[in-house]
Amino acid sequence: MGKQTIGTMISTLRKEKSLTQAQLAEKMNVTDKAVSKWERNLSCPDINSLGKLSEILGVTVDELILVAKEKSCSTNENPPQKIKKIINLIFKAVTLAMGVAVVVLSILNEIDSNSAITLLGIG
Repeated sequence: MGKQTIGTMISTLRKEKSLTQAQLAEKMNVTDKAVSKWERNLSCPDINSLGKLSEILGVTVDELILVAKEKSCSTNENPPQKIKKIINLIFKAVTLAMGVAVVVLSILNEIDSNSAITLLGIG
C-alpha cells in the first residue's frame, strides 16, 4: 500500500470492499462517526479492535500497526511545535491587549505619557 496514513488505508480498503462508513461501523460495533474520525486521522481504532478491523478489511494486524506507526493518527505537527505556536500567539495577544489598553487610557486621560511608554515597552 506504500506510505500512507492508517486513515487513508482504512478508507481505501473499506471502499474496495464496497462498504459504507455506517456498514463498517456496524460490523465493528462503533459509530459511523468513529469510522469517519479514523479515516480523517483524527483518532485511531482501539488496539483491541484491530484484529476485527483487519479481518473485515482483509489485511493483517501487522499492516495496520505498521501504517499507524509510520504516520500518526493525529496531525503531523508534534506537540512541542504546537506548544510553541500557542505560546507565540499568547504573547502576541498580550502585546496587542496592552497596546489597546494604553491607547484607551491615553484617550481618557487616565495615564501619563511616561507610564504609557513604560507599558508599551513591557508589552
